[in-house]
This record gives sequence, structure tokens and C-alpha cells, in this order.
Amino acid sequence: MKARLGTSFADFHHSLEETPPVSIRINPKKPSSISGAPIPWTHYGRYLTERPVFTLDPIFHGGAYYVQEASSMFLEQAIKQSVDLARSLNVLDLCAAPGGKSTHALSLISPQSLLVCNEVIRSRAGILSENIQKWGHDNVIITNSDPADFERLPYFFDLIILDAPCSGEGLFRKDAHAMEEWSLKNVELCSLRQRRIITDVWPSLRPGGIMIYSTCTYNRQENSDNMVWLKSQEDVEFVPLTIQKDWGVEKIIEGDCIGYQLFPHQLKGEGFFLSVIKKRNDASARPLKSKDKLSYPSASQLREFSNWIINPESQDFFLHNQTVRMLPYGKLNELQLTLNNLNVLSAGTAVLEIMKNKFVPDHGLAMSTKLRKETFNSMLVDREEALDYLSKNQLKQLPESLGFTLVEFENLSLGWVNVLQNRMNNLYPANWRIRMEHR
Repeated sequence: MKARLGTSFADFHHSLEETPPVSIRINPKKPSSISGAPIPWTHYGRYLTERPVFTLDPIFHGGAYYVQEASSMFLEQAIKQSVDLARSLNVLDLCAAPGGKSTHALSLISPQSLLVCNEVIRSRAGILSENIQKWGHDNVIITNSDPADFERLPYFFDLIILDAPCSGEGLFRKDAHAMEEWSLKNVELCSLRQRRIITDVWPSLRPGGIMIYSTCTYNRQENSDNMVWLKSQEDVEFVPLTIQKDWGVEKIIEGDCIGYQLFPHQLKGEGFFLSVIKKRNDASARPLKSKDKLSYPSASQLREFSNWIINPESQDFFLHNQTVRMLPYGKLNELQLTLNNLNVLSAGTAVLEIMKNKFVPDHGLAMSTKLRKETFNSMLVDREEALDYLSKNQLKQLPESLGFTLVEFENLSLGWVNVLQNRMNNLYPANWRIRMEHR
């Protein structure tokens, strides 16, 4: 880094001793009154003056915002400047957990687009699923597959986001573990792994499609060297981005390869590298065929619950076991293809479970931006009551109206309770509950 940064190394080294900035990204589809200084390269990012206890903020659990490092939100510029967001796109976030870039992409792509969020490590897929559910969009499929499995879907994706596993140099001041794990050998192993992942997933990108490659590290081996290697392997062009000088983002040029490096001493964020690559091969995409193996709710069942959903005609409903789920209209073929070729953990939004011909609304529906709230009874709670609910404790107030009732805090849905004759069942997912003391 001394050799690379020269006279600015002292500023860089000093920045690693400073407290990292706190930043969040607002969910534009959910109500919130969050204020903060804007992050210049993203419409939805905000810097906070201090770090609150996010675990004890009910609107965080309601999906009103996502806690994310500011530099990684530079992804927004890459997406906005390289793809036509008005189109219906098939998008892949290949290394998606915990869900920062996936939820960001969902706020940018059209509702008719489809995002496949993949996480190869099964234990990390749970937190990914939780964060996606809280964000409230239905145009998502979550998979748990190896990058090599995506070769079975040639030319399927218009956009691939590859936030590659890396040596994590850009996280040194935030994560002491990243510093302990670092070694020259680990950098070399990461670089080779990144090349394998690119090679594995490349066939699934359509001709003319875009790959956004990123890491949270500084070294050339994992960043620009990998881009030079990709250029030697495939027919690609690198997409230049228009960036404002006062952002402090550094443009890296190696021959025909273009990348962007964010340093903590030049802007208010951590270390991050990004490159936008266009697949130039002009071969025509081969149509993929799939058989419809899905089950569907009956017409009478649809009539019974369709008023739970805003614009139900814009959705396709299908059954998984006894759970009714929904995807945007016209995306069932894509679902079939992913079911046939990948390990799918969940698809779309879970609407309800059919239990002995009784409809039980799913927590996913409470989180959904498509929920028609006025269909249900609602129960307004204050902050302490909200935290009791999110901790899966019993609530003191008992509403007069019986049945499934939506718990709301500051006009934001938190989940369901079932009000019975003389008691109330808290239906918040047990594995999501707050375990931190809040009184």
C-alpha cells in the first residue's frame, strides 16, 4: 500500500485508526422518518451521526431500512449507468448473504423484474432470507447453489452482481477478524477462487448482459489483475461510469480494463472495488424449456384471499406444500427453470398457509409492500409494546375484534397476532425474536 499510495499513505494509515462512519439505506417502499446526511453516490443512503442500537429499533425489524456500509452502495451507480431499469430483467446476486446488495437491487429494478439471490453457504442463507422478507418485495427467488450450477441456465441473466469473497482488506478498521485472517497466501487463494467463480457463472450471462464485479479489498491481484485476466479469457468491454470529482472515488485503468476504487482516507466509507463488464459475444440466446410442475390454489380459494393483496391481477399465485406464495405475473417460467436446475429455498412472498381449510396469513404477507392493510384488523403499539411483540412476549392490550390482527408501529407492519376469546397468540417468527433486554 505504501508503494501504491505514495505520499497519501500516511492519510490512509491514519484513517484505519478512526471510527468508521455509520450508514443506512432507506427502503423507499416503506414509511419512515429517518433523517441523516445523504450519501452522494446513492439516492437512498444516509449517514447517521451516531450508531444506535439497531436491534432495539422496531422500524429496523419492519424493513424500513437496511444497515449497510456506505462505499458498497456505489453499486447503485453501476446498475443505473449500465442497464435499462425500465425493462423486465433477470438479475442474479451470486454471493448474496446477508442481503445488502440484494435489497439495494430490489429498490432499483422494476417490479416486473426477477432477482435470484444465491448463497452457497447454507448457514448464511437464513439471514439472507430474513432480510429479503423484511424488505417486502415479491420478485425474488432465494437459492443455495454452487456457482458451477448456474451453467445449467445458459444466457438466463441480464445482470449478474458478483460481490466476490475476498481477503477483506477494506474492512480492517471494522472487523479485527478480517485483519487476523489476512496473509499473502490468502490473497492468492482468494484471487484464484474469484477467477473460478467468474468462470463458473459466466455462461449464464446473456450476450450483451452486464456483470458487476466487486470486492471489499485493495490489492491488485483480487481487483484489476482479475479484470485483466477476464479480458484475456472472454470477449468483453468495460463500461465507464460518470462519477463526480467530489465523491473521492478513484478510477483505475489497466489497458482496456476499468475499475473504481474507494479508499477510507478519500471519502466517508470503507475500502471497496467495483468494475462493470459487458459480455460482447453476439451469439443469440438459446430458449430454455421447462415443465410446469407447480400446484395452484383453486379459483374459489383465490376469490377468498385475493382482497388481501393490492392489485392481485398483477400476481401469479402457486402452492408449495400448503403455503400459497406469489410472484409477479409472468415469472412462473423462470421459477420452473430455477426449480429444475438450482436448489431453491424460497420463491416470491408467502401469502398464507392453508390449515384444515382455514387461511392463516403468513409473516411474509405482513412484511409485503403488496399487503392490503385495510382488509385486516390492526393493533397500534408504542415502542415498548413493539419491542415486547418482537421479543415474542405477551402483549398487555387485548383488542376487541377477534381473529388475525396486524401489529403496527408508526404505520409500519411488524407482524401478526391471533386474537382469541380471552387471550392473544403472538405469531412473530420464533427464530427472528429479539433476545436483547430492552427494559
